[in-house]
Amino acid sequence: MTCQKLGILHVYRTYFPDPPGGLQEAIKQICLATSIFGVETKIFTLSPEPNPHRIGAPEGEVIRSRSWVAPASCDLGGLDSVLRFRELSAWADVIHYHFPWPFADVLHLFGIKGKPSVMTYHSDIVRQKCLGSIYAPLMRKTFRSMSAVVATSPAYAKTSLVLNENVPAENLQTIPLGIVDYYDTNFKSDSGLKILERFGLNKANPFILSLGVLRYYKGLHTLIAAANAIQGTIVIAGSGPEEQSLKSMTAELGVTNVVFAGQISQDEKVVLLQYCRALALPSHVRSEAFGMVLVEASMFSKPMVCCEVGSGTSFVNAHAETGFVIPPESPVDLAAACNQLLADEQLALKMGRNARLRYEKLFSGDALGRAYFSLYQEVSNLDIGHSTQ
Repeated sequence: MTCQKLGILHVYRTYFPDPPGGLQEAIKQICLATSIFGVETKIFTLSPEPNPHRIGAPEGEVIRSRSWVAPASCDLGGLDSVLRFRELSAWADVIHYHFPWPFADVLHLFGIKGKPSVMTYHSDIVRQKCLGSIYAPLMRKTFRSMSAVVATSPAYAKTSLVLNENVPAENLQTIPLGIVDYYDTNFKSDSGLKILERFGLNKANPFILSLGVLRYYKGLHTLIAAANAIQGTIVIAGSGPEEQSLKSMTAELGVTNVVFAGQISQDEKVVLLQYCRALALPSHVRSEAFGMVLVEASMFSKPMVCCEVGSGTSFVNAHAETGFVIPPESPVDLAAACNQLLADEQLALKMGRNARLRYEKLFSGDALGRAYFSLYQEVSNLDIGHSTQ
């Protein structure tokens, strides 16, 4: 298709090939989804080891400066990062910031005045309350200077005090995150079975999959606590800061049906999604603002179990339609939901089909690309002389 060429600069504290996470994947998917509409993308980020400084990727060029320190997971750059950012800002038609990253507000402050800018608001700052209060004045200034601020779900747009107190209603939009469909990535049957065997699994015995970086807010302590009551295998795929404590908890409780798969490859992820009975995301706080793995499970026609935390997770996973939404930190409810899906294959298949239909309607690459391309067109034509940068 022929469209006006737009240059979009995405800005976030970390990006591939550094350790992966849901937010980096969200950025990647926005880039891929908008590329078919003639959008050219660059991604500016920091890295503890930014060599090479420029990396080519299918979704766009990744440009990196050094992250000198990262207090409270807030990577901080030096003068080089400011200079690189200004250079890239001059190239861009629209700058797309991803919140939260307070250092991005500093970059924005020293950036090119009057440049159309949007921000995707991925999550409230939940844990760092004291630092958040110090950062609040700069954050408010940044919000006021945005051409548009995007919430990733209606629930977050409605319930986030930060958004409701700092973003005018006319500047707030909702665009769900999404994933460009890779469901047709198939493996020969024997290749998939060999991958299953690698983790001690087989086609005959259904298993529950948990997928993602092992962080505090993922609620995996609840999954471990529920494990002895779950009548099937649980595969926890991913690595992260909570890995050792989760393994210790597993040993202390005498749990024998949990497989820690560690950091997995894309091929391994595809096979685990293809063969799992359901995906469990027991995140228990609002730091889990959306749950990209839920979208992936939906794409693979898999039912889901997640918790009601007032964020986008229960928007992606519609209770009793595409899976179950349960109270947070309730091992009893988590075990009951998992067991219902493990015991009733037809129910799991029905919910999985519903999940795929919901994915196609709300979370597909086409839906994501159209929404952001429309936003980029809108703000790039705006007169933003009122900017308060």
